[in-house]
Order: sequence, then structure tokens, then C-alpha cells
Amino acid sequence: MTTHAAKILIVEDDPDIRQLVAELMAREGFAVDEAKDAAAADAVLQRTRPDLIILDLMLPGEDGLSFCRRLRARDTLPILMLTARSDEIDRVLGLEMGADDYLVKPFGPRELVARVRVILRRGQTLPSLQPPSRRFAFADFLIDIDARELTLGDGEMVSLTSGEFELLSCFVQRPRRVLTRDQILDWTRGREADPFDRTVDMTVSRLRRKLEAARPGANLITTIRNGGYLFTAPVTPVS
Repeated sequence: MTTHAAKILIVEDDPDIRQLVAELMAREGFAVDEAKDAAAADAVLQRTRPDLIILDLMLPGEDGLSFCRRLRARDTLPILMLTARSDEIDRVLGLEMGADDYLVKPFGPRELVARVRVILRRGQTLPSLQPPSRRFAFADFLIDIDARELTLGDGEMVSLTSGEFELLSCFVQRPRRVLTRDQILDWTRGREADPFDRTVDMTVSRLRRKLEAARPGANLITTIRNGGYLFTAPVTPVS
């Protein structure tokens, strides 16, 4: 049982699956809200902010991909996407829309709980896992790892998903050092990392685009052929 009642919003149109997942999350000590579609989820989000959303890909009306994209445009809430299809294109689309992870149906309850906990740890939702204060300056950015905020020099916020933020945190704490994909997976996802997982490349691509949009010409992340990635900017700790 978790000692912190993190709140989970389950968006699933199948009432049996929704009930099973809700009961599982409740048994694990999470607070649970439920929604049968995107419209119902919007209603829940108007009155509360969950710590994580478990989102079905195949929803009636507005599908999960569209809802994920719309939500990601205004919020960094962690999203675990469920899909009944195992096609790689579905997983890639989900991640491109901003989902933090995905799980293919049918799935085991232990795997679902494990992935939820990994995402929550990644987002430092559980207070007991929060590290000492860490703030770093690079280029014209300031990152506060504890507050999970990235700002520009003028104070403007830069919106990142939890996966993108975790990746950037990994880079700024190891600047000017070539990091392999396996190292990045290990540091950002720990034991849950899949050695064949290609989401690092997609997350790097999204992070690059956002940093470039915030500061055109920054070119902070370089791809090293057959090596991995290199964060090129000098990084300075900020007290």
C-alpha cells in the first residue's frame, strides 16, 4: 500500500475494465476518479487535478489520442495510455501525442500497478522520493528539478511532459558527456526499462523541438552516431 493517496483518473469506456482497474487502484491505496469518455473526463478535470491519468486509446466520440493531444497542450499531467492493439504505430502515436507510457491489453494487474508507480516516481509525486533541492542554469534556461519547472531567463514557463522533463533532468546533471540510450533508460526508468525501448529517441526529438521553439538556434542536444546523445550546453548550479 502506498503511504500517499495519489489520485488516479481512469478514462475507459468499458465498464467492466473500468471497474476492475478502479478496484485495483483503490486496493493499492490510490484515490480514484472514473470517466467513461473524454467529455466525462473533462468534467472531472474541472473539479480536481489527478496525479496520473490512465487513458484508453479507443474511446467513443473523441478518441484517446485526440484527448491526450488536447490535454497535453495545456497541462503536464502524467498519462498512461491503454491500447487493445499492439501495432507499433499506435504506441508511437500515443507517445508522440504526449503519453508518458503505454500498456497493451490484456495486461496483468501487477504490471499496471508497477507502471503507475514508475510514472509517479518519475514525476516525483510521492514526497518520500523527492531529492534535495537542485536548480541549474544553461543557455537562457533555468531548471528547478524539485519544483519540476523549466523557465526562460525572463521567467516564462516552458511546458514539458513528465517524460521530457525527466530526460532533460538527466542531461543537465550529466552535461557534455555522451549518454547511451541504455544509460538514459536506466536513469529515467530504472528497472522497468526495456532494452529494446525506442521511446528515448522520440522523447529526445520532442524535447529538442520544445527547446528550439523556446530559444531558436539553441541546438542543445547532439546525436552521436553509434553512441547516443550529448548535452552540449555548459550547466551551472544555482543556489
